[in-house]
Amino acid sequence: MNEAIYKSVKAFINHDKEMAKEVVNFDPQINQLEIRIEKKSFELIALHQPVTGNLRKIVTIMKACADIERMGDHAVSISKSTIRVKGNKRVAEIEAMIAEQSEKVKVMVDQVLIAYIQNDVESAWEISQSNREIQILSNQIYKQSIKEMKKDSELVLGVTDYIFVAGYLSRIGDYVTNICEWISYLETGKFVEWNTHNTIDELFL
Repeated sequence: MNEAIYKSVKAFINHDKEMAKEVVNFDPQINQLEIRIEKKSFELIALHQPVTGNLRKIVTIMKACADIERMGDHAVSISKSTIRVKGNKRVAEIEAMIAEQSEKVKVMVDQVLIAYIQNDVESAWEISQSNREIQILSNQIYKQSIKEMKKDSELVLGVTDYIFVAGYLSRIGDYVTNICEWISYLETGKFVEWNTHNTIDELFL
């Protein structure tokens, strides 16, 4: 999954359509894996009728897999932007911000998978809080993109894709936060809300 995210952004920034196509072509494998895990989970519930902790574990597996599959969908969306766009003018400053955002997302995905395997609620909390940095960057990219559009109308198409890509990365950060919340649920049996969007007004300061 992390490779798909990394490749999708790298392909976008480098206008590498072949790499973008690799990400799109890999997506069915991610989808099939989710289906297999979901099917196995339902079989376990039907055959063994798990209770309490075991049932909670199966539920969190299904939920986490669904979030991972959606991350893959967003990587595909970024790749399709690369394939679709032809010869648009570029803004190096914004592309550098997108690269920074994608690197932060990549680190989050790496860390949350480890935290999930280790049932590490403390790490999950810390990872969820780093999503705030992803959202701040997304809004900075949006504001800078609007500024560039106003300066040069020829940038409108290309810069619009910057906004979309930043938005896709932002959503991936949200899905990582969802998995963090499922890690907490697995250990405590209580639902938590760690998404930082309740302070969205602060992101525009």
